[in-house]
Amino acid sequence: MEHYEDRIKLLEAELLSTKQELESTKKHLKRYTAPAYKKEYYQNNKEAILEKSRLNPTPVEKRKEYNRIAYSRRKEKLEKEKENENGNTTI
Repeated sequence: MEHYEDRIKLLEAELLSTKQELESTKKHLKRYTAPAYKKEYYQNNKEAILEKSRLNPTPVEKRKEYNRIAYSRRKEKLEKEKENENGNTTI
């Protein structure tokens, strides 16, 4: 019986620390993903931004090239992370 109580306390502590980490990560990400000054700038200059994007659209070939490069970089990064995980587990 005592074993279960210890296990419950351990799991509750882990849950609490995970919740705290989640909240801190959300705060950190919010700073970079939705800053208020960018939203305010966009609201004030919405027409100019839309007009600029209409006048200078990115060509389809360039978009495909950008997407291909981004995909290859993500893939390389993922492979490096997997290598690091595999290297760490064998040590």
